This record gives sequence, C-alpha cells and structure tokens, in this order.
Amino acid sequence: MMTFAFNHFNVNVADLQRSVAFYQEALGLTVARVREPEDGAFKLAFLTDGRGAFTLELTWLRDHADSYELGENESHLCLVTDDYGAARAKHHAMGCVCFENEAMGLYFIEDPDGYWIEIVPVRG
Repeated sequence: MMTFAFNHFNVNVADLQRSVAFYQEALGLTVARVREPEDGAFKLAFLTDGRGAFTLELTWLRDHADSYELGENESHLCLVTDDYGAARAKHHAMGCVCFENEAMGLYFIEDPDGYWIEIVPVRG
C-alpha cells in the first residue's frame, strides 16, 4: 500500500530575513537549511520546530516585486503550544495577534506578509 507523510508547507515572502526573524521570535522556529541557485533567482529557507521532519518553507523570489495576493486567507498553518497563556501574552506584546476566539481556546497571529498562523494549546 502506498503511504504519504507530511514534508513541508510553503509560503512566499517579500523579505526573507524579516520573515525568518519573525518566525524565530514568535514561534521559536530555527533555520534547518537554505537553498539558493547561483543566479540568485530565488532563495528558500526551511524552518523547523526541531521535533519532526516537517518544515515551513519560506520562498523569496527576486523577480516578484509586488505583495502576494492571499485571497480570503482561509488556509493556514496551525501550531500547538505547551504554554498557551505565555504564548498569547508574548504574541500580544509583539502586536501580531490578529484574531482571537476565547470560546474555542485559540487565536491567530499574522506574519509580516499577512499569513495567519493558528495557535492552540495542547489538548488532552
């Protein structure tokens, strides 16, 4: 039987350094590897949580000068945290919380390019 496993999720970014810094500060992700062709047409940074093989791929394209059209931004990445209160306080202090649903026990942060990331607590 054929099987599949998650490998990475990609988002395009306008400023790779700014985005890497955001994901490092907001979520504690680290750069696992970087790929850039000799002609400099693009640069990829693969970020990891250090726990599994899944990575977040940030793609910068040299020839894409405009902001990215995110549509209704209904697709999103979700991360779980073992300290929801501290995470929420940190993200509020950073000014990146863009939506909260206290009844459902979740909130979203927005990265520098407008992508939303859902944050949820560990649930038993």
